[in-house]
Amino acid sequence: MPRKPLRPRPNRNDLVDPLVLEVHGLVRDQGWLADRALERALRREPKPWASERRAVAESVYGLIRWQGLLDFLLGGKPDLATRYAAWLVRFEGVPVADAARRLAVPPAALAGLASAEARLAAVTEPVERLSLEASLPSWIAERFVRELGEVEARTLAAAMNARAPLTVRANLLKIDREELRGKLGSEGMASEPTRFSPWGLVLDGHQNAFALGSFRDGLFEIQDEGSQLIALACGARPGKTVVDACAGAGGKSLALAMEMRNKGSLHALDTDEGRLDDAKKRARRAGVHNLRARVIAAGAEAEAQLADLAGQADVVLVDAPCSGLGTLRRKPDARWRLTPEDPERFAGIQRTLVRRFAALLRPGGRLVYATCSVGKTENGDIADYAEREVGLAPVPLAPLLGEERAKALGVDGARLELFPHRHGTDGFFVAAFEKRK
Repeated sequence: MPRKPLRPRPNRNDLVDPLVLEVHGLVRDQGWLADRALERALRREPKPWASERRAVAESVYGLIRWQGLLDFLLGGKPDLATRYAAWLVRFEGVPVADAARRLAVPPAALAGLASAEARLAAVTEPVERLSLEASLPSWIAERFVRELGEVEARTLAAAMNARAPLTVRANLLKIDREELRGKLGSEGMASEPTRFSPWGLVLDGHQNAFALGSFRDGLFEIQDEGSQLIALACGARPGKTVVDACAGAGGKSLALAMEMRNKGSLHALDTDEGRLDDAKKRARRAGVHNLRARVIAAGAEAEAQLADLAGQADVVLVDAPCSGLGTLRRKPDARWRLTPEDPERFAGIQRTLVRRFAALLRPGGRLVYATCSVGKTENGDIADYAEREVGLAPVPLAPLLGEERAKALGVDGARLELFPHRHGTDGFFVAAFEKRK
């Protein structure tokens, strides 16, 4: 007689809830990044099951994501327990009495949730309503409406509040995508090919991808599909001299090395030695042999440090520091840390970096400028600057991405904007240029 499937065991809220409150407190009161605070709390506490760890993470991100709306409905800035109880009621369907008892808050503190829809409907000004309904700071809602129009801004905001997919890039130095898909399946991880990237798979996310043998063997890297497309747009090839000018922990560097088939020189530059150390570790796991990591100064003295590369590079990727407005679905706490001045502040840095790293190009060499932001200030305006002030010539992206892919993505000549609601990726901008001969 076939055995009946076991029922999933219910999560133990007496373990989940204190961890959620601890992490949210670290983020709200001490300024921790949400992912770092989660890592700290879950590493210290060995008791929760895998399902409970997922519940903690989903609750923390949901609570942070929706805190603006919850505070409006609760009539101010509530304590952490009241806000968490309100999130359970509004987004998890927990009855008010149960949420109040579970978090030890008076049911009266949650009374504002009963009239939520009527109170939201009473707000008619477009930016204010979007700010509340999407739980966005008003300045971000205003930028979305100004640049995309009210209808599309609402669609974008909804996508920014959805759970981001878990996307990986097959490491073609070791395995092709279909072989990786089969390998993951044998490890109990279902996956589907990405819509645009020829290297990507979207995982079902029910297991810890970092614990899989295929990850430890360097068969894949966690990487958003949009980030993979940036690497594809560089057109890195074997035997070339390629510079990843703002390499960070090396995600795009490894994709460039893969495209180069480990042949040629790949220079990974960054101002953060710790992040470059991470890049070197990842390179060893991935079987990348041509990566040369170099720490450089953040200021003008970097130009002297790079004198040996001046005029030598076939490809330079400037994946510039930015506000990160395109990654709010993956980093919901960023919306509360950013200020209205940040896009212009980053734009000043971006202009400096484009000029600095364009000097590394040989005549006819390609510079690819990219950000994980949305909006003209950090994207189109910087591309205009690269043409007007730096003297770079725009080059079409379609031959680099492939004509059919470029058409499906909506490439506009030398520029591409990626959005969660249009493409399913994080928000990115890519522009390609050539140094005039």
